[in-house]
Amino acid sequence: MGIITLKNIRTFSYHGCLIEESKIGSDYSIDLEVKTNLTKSAKSDDLKDTVDYVHLNAIVVQEMAIRANLLEHVAKRIADRVLQELPTVAKITVGVSKINPPIGGDVEEVTIQIVQKRK
Repeated sequence: MGIITLKNIRTFSYHGCLIEESKIGSDYSIDLEVKTNLTKSAKSDDLKDTVDYVHLNAIVVQEMAIRANLLEHVAKRIADRVLQELPTVAKITVGVSKINPPIGGDVEEVTIQIVQKRK
């Protein structure tokens, strides 16, 4: 088993329960970790034998562009798509962070994290 990690994928998106958040948007940072078997690709040196991180990034960008009230909902959509579209992924961890959240305090970011395993 091996791990592929994408750190700090940055997007500007319109998630949140407040009406203002859906209009003005916010900066987000997304981290992905997928567990997969890297043995074949390590031997073959062929992209078709591994999880393509360009595909992972595309899923994140596409799902972050679809508005949601809760970060949990967005993270689950990302995890579901990765498991659906990339059959060699055994487990995924998705962290979605809202930078400078509007929560009435000096908070750098708020992060939720979801972990899903292939059934």
